[in-house]
Amino acid sequence: MMHKVAKSLADTVMFLSLSLRLQLGRRFWLVPALALLWPLYHAVTVLAGWRELPFDPVKVQNGLIGIPLTVLAIGLGVRVVAAEIEQRTLEVAYTVPGGAGRVWIGKLSAVALPLFGAGLLLAIPAAVFSPRYSLSSIYGAFQGAAFYLVLAAGLGAFLRNEITAALVASVVLGLNGFLTGFGNVPSRWSPLFNPLVVVKNVSETEMLAWTVQNRIGFALLILALVMLMCARAERREKLLSMG
Repeated sequence: MMHKVAKSLADTVMFLSLSLRLQLGRRFWLVPALALLWPLYHAVTVLAGWRELPFDPVKVQNGLIGIPLTVLAIGLGVRVVAAEIEQRTLEVAYTVPGGAGRVWIGKLSAVALPLFGAGLLLAIPAAVFSPRYSLSSIYGAFQGAAFYLVLAAGLGAFLRNEITAALVASVVLGLNGFLTGFGNVPSRWSPLFNPLVVVKNVSETEMLAWTVQNRIGFALLILALVMLMCARAERREKLLSMG
């Protein structure tokens, strides 16, 4: 029994590693470090005297962690299906035993790993800029990034082009940011919802209810988007004829 479990884990690790190499190249482990360009920019602004430390803890979720993480998520997500179409390797996915759905889920899980690593890296400078920020800010940032990761992957399968999918996902992000101030205007219907924002005439109990609704609702929505992406990518004849 233990031998089967160990073999299954080894196969999973190998699959994720190969998937990361194919999607991001041999130096895929450098991808999380790209997110550090954002806190580096903020460090320059502090050294230049354009702003002072510490940062407002309320702005950590989206201002320090969420924005670079979400941008990275869009870049990673569009490659899950669209890259296979553009590189004309889509047909190979349909030869995998058990269905192509396993390939898409595996590729999505693979690119989620550097995204997770980037989030952990961003949490370190965030603690320097704002020592009192809440750990719930990290979860909120991951939620927004996960939503845009699967949204970008789904758009890549639907639009069949990485650049087009990235542009559409960026427009959705920009519109969401414009309407909610990138989390500074709390909306429980936004993936960037920040429960730390103080709202007049809204009690702590009501804000807690909003938070629970938002977290559970977007967890279900992310799952639904993954299922829709797989359903779209399973349309073999249509995608192959356009690939």
